[in-house]
Amino acid sequence: MKFVIQRVKNASVEVENKIVGSINNGFLVLIGITHEDTKETADVLIKKLIKLRVFEDENGKMNLALKDVNGELLLVSQFTLYADCRGGNRPAFINAAKPDYANELYEYIIGECKKEISKVQTGIFGADMKVNLLNDGPVTIILDSAELIKQ
Repeated sequence: MKFVIQRVKNASVEVENKIVGSINNGFLVLIGITHEDTKETADVLIKKLIKLRVFEDENGKMNLALKDVNGELLLVSQFTLYADCRGGNRPAFINAAKPDYANELYEYIIGECKKEISKVQTGIFGADMKVNLLNDGPVTIILDSAELIKQ
């Protein structure tokens, strides 16, 4: 599982010319799911996401977490995070989870995040989405379960 976390001043997702999710100060999280991922995998990344201290404190140090700044979340599924580009110029996506399984875990992630954060918005799974954001910093952090969880 991969979370690409971008600290944003604002972000939104548009589907068919309609805004389906938008946030202000917080994280835009692009979520990639592979066939090996489980709810337990998701729990590890969610915990790290919620506690990630990358917001500035009163001294300008990145020392505050999402809850500390009343931050918001915009969660967007993105199977292309598992693109395999080793075999040529056209990426293969064989490492991405099948849609039904990926959607089940994506919905699980949304539900768990809603237990922790007051405003959680989403894109639409499987849709052609247009994502707009104002990256703050810029700060972009990649959480990869392959690096965080000992196999």
